[in-house]
Amino acid sequence: MTTKIPPRVANTLLNALKGGVVPRTGLGYITVGRKEEIDALLHDVDTISVGGASFRFIVGKFGAGKSFLLQTIRNYAMERGFVVIDADLSPERRFVGSKGEGLATYRELMKNLSTHASPDGGALGLLLSKWISALKTDVMAENTISADDDSLNRLVEIKIHKTIDELETAVHGFDFAKVISLYWKATVNEDDETKSKTLKWLRGEYSTKTEAKHELGVGVIINDSNWYDYVKLMSLFVIKAGYKGTLMIVDELVNLYKIPHTITRQYNFEKILTMYNDIMQGKAHYLGVIMGGTPESIADTRRGIFSYEALKSRLESSRFSDGVTRDLLSPIITLKPLVPEEMYFLIQKLEHIHGQVYKYEPQLSSEDLQFFIKKEYSRVGSGTLITPREMIRDFIEILNIMLQNPNKTVKNILQSDSFAYAASTENNEEIQDNFKGFEL
Repeated sequence: MTTKIPPRVANTLLNALKGGVVPRTGLGYITVGRKEEIDALLHDVDTISVGGASFRFIVGKFGAGKSFLLQTIRNYAMERGFVVIDADLSPERRFVGSKGEGLATYRELMKNLSTHASPDGGALGLLLSKWISALKTDVMAENTISADDDSLNRLVEIKIHKTIDELETAVHGFDFAKVISLYWKATVNEDDETKSKTLKWLRGEYSTKTEAKHELGVGVIINDSNWYDYVKLMSLFVIKAGYKGTLMIVDELVNLYKIPHTITRQYNFEKILTMYNDIMQGKAHYLGVIMGGTPESIADTRRGIFSYEALKSRLESSRFSDGVTRDLLSPIITLKPLVPEEMYFLIQKLEHIHGQVYKYEPQLSSEDLQFFIKKEYSRVGSGTLITPREMIRDFIEILNIMLQNPNKTVKNILQSDSFAYAASTENNEEIQDNFKGFEL
């Protein structure tokens, strides 16, 4: 446990975990378990990089590590040269809606567009600049000319037209290509105003066709019904800019489950079906889609995704599934709980980070860490209710108490009245099965 973490990253990790949210950076320092799931998703990433496409659902209850896994894959993808767009669904952000909720999701995806060089989002302008730089580099190499050569811009424009011709064959490709061309011309002319307008269009921020026509000469805008087509176009375009592909991550499917109106839910599930069919039928390229949701948001046959028969028939487990053997090649990956050994190594990492942030040497023994884990797993109802999020927050709280009260120990904190809710169920055979071979 001697890995030195950059101070800013260590602080971000600790603050996020204390607050019960998933940090967007530094996840590699605390990742434990999930190797099988990560390997399966990285295989998808490899498929996308050669022109394929993939669609997955990650299913886990609140706090089980679903969002953590999504963010981990997000970081892995960026390290491998992918563009990542991600968004959490909410009452204001869905796949379709009567008040522009689908477009709101697209705008959030574009706002969060990230690359390895710009991991915190807002990378759309950077992506376009990289595309132009890559074109210039290619043209100079192909024609053995320098950056000062008068013919460079003319040759680059020829190459751009070839790129645009390839995009125009896709749905809505003509207008997308026209906006990309306008960005190039604005770059050559050092016209920052037009560059800003093209980015505005690509982010889906024009509210009327009239406004877009007046400012850019483009009679089409990105809206609630066509936004997914532009995600597919973007996935083709980023390849031209030198990236390996696009990964779209959408979390909090539970917000579709919560929609009170059946028809509205069905329209949203129909949009998911459209995306799923596109990808499985080979109509999308260089694009991966991962969606995260709770078990209810997927499997509930009254309000969940399985209430839409066309999706249920495609996604439900086969008759060979016995509930124990896992098929990580299926569209749905259901997260297993972390085992005590994995939690042990996780809290060990957390103590190291806590010590680095507050400048002390970790003092807890192996027995202390095991005692904490056994107490957590011995709570009433822990077999179905305990999650990594709860355990992490409890452990950080204990570290905080011990930092401010040096006379306290893990055992007397956990055995105090304030932790009495963690009533022991040590005689429960199911709980005890978790700890077979756990002594470290």
